[in-house]
Amino acid sequence: MSQEPATAPPAGRAPAPGRAPVFGLVTPVDWYRMPLQPQDRREASVAALIRRQFAGVDDQPVLRRKAEEQLRGTAEAGVEQGGVVLYLSFLEAGGIPLSASLLVSHLHQRFDALDAVAALAGSGEVGLTKLPAAGRAARLVRREQSKQSRKLGSEFQDTVVEYFVPVPGRDEVLMLTFSTPLEPIADAMVELFDAVAATLRWQREDDRTGNGEAWARD
Repeated sequence: MSQEPATAPPAGRAPAPGRAPVFGLVTPVDWYRMPLQPQDRREASVAALIRRQFAGVDDQPVLRRKAEEQLRGTAEAGVEQGGVVLYLSFLEAGGIPLSASLLVSHLHQRFDALDAVAALAGSGEVGLTKLPAAGRAARLVRREQSKQSRKLGSEFQDTVVEYFVPVPGRDEVLMLTFSTPLEPIADAMVELFDAVAATLRWQREDDRTGNGEAWARD
């Protein structure tokens, strides 16, 4: 399980009393966790993933460089969206990669009503739900053709599932953005995304003593 502190409010807004809670998520073993902040951790994580993916491969410098550039671009795009951590799926089924990603980000917005979340989310099917431990949330499902898909000439659409979860005691929303380009098995991937979202837990940093330390898995 991974944990990340909620980010500080923007300048000009008084912080909420007490320390921000941390969140925990359980993800499949073959999902690679990449912290996006601060920059040095992001760059170290990108480098570690490239070393892992190209271990024992010394004759593909061009491919390695392109993969690193693409990964850096993906990570930087996540930062621009307010992301704090990015997960990339390296699951396989029958030798076929099950491509997927999860971007976790913070929005400095109150979760007053579903209409407000729908306005933030834009197009798609949005509805209220309740996560087992994290409580109420808004869930959005949409399908869109990504820039990468259009560039490759693919007719498939990406399936995106987003969860908007109020951060306890803060004027913030934790946003989980799951995405997969695998349109033929989109329904199965959505079930996986929902299962991961259902593991979301909250715990305050100043309460993490004793058993609380074992609660985190990085």
